[in-house]
Amino acid sequence: MTDSDREKLCATWQVHQSMDWPDGLGSHEGQLMTLDTVIGGCLTYYVDECHLDEPRIEILRDCLAELESIVPDLTEATSEYFRRLQFLGVTLLQDFS
Repeated sequence: MTDSDREKLCATWQVHQSMDWPDGLGSHEGQLMTLDTVIGGCLTYYVDECHLDEPRIEILRDCLAELESIVPDLTEATSEYFRRLQFLGVTLLQDFS
């Protein structure tokens, strides 16, 4: 990841952290809360350590696959939050593929 890409990732991560939790998630709320927490943990680890270990890479891949299956079911108002989370996770994984 270039310095510019890392700066963009960190800036987007800061924006994401400052956003309110979306309302109206229905039956997916618990699952989305878990995905947000786990993906966020991977992002925080990367920002602090500048790398991800293999277990975190696998966890991130699994979480993104799960998120991918849920996002199409969300309303436009709630999907923005999770599309940004997807962008962050996918961008991070590109450095480890």
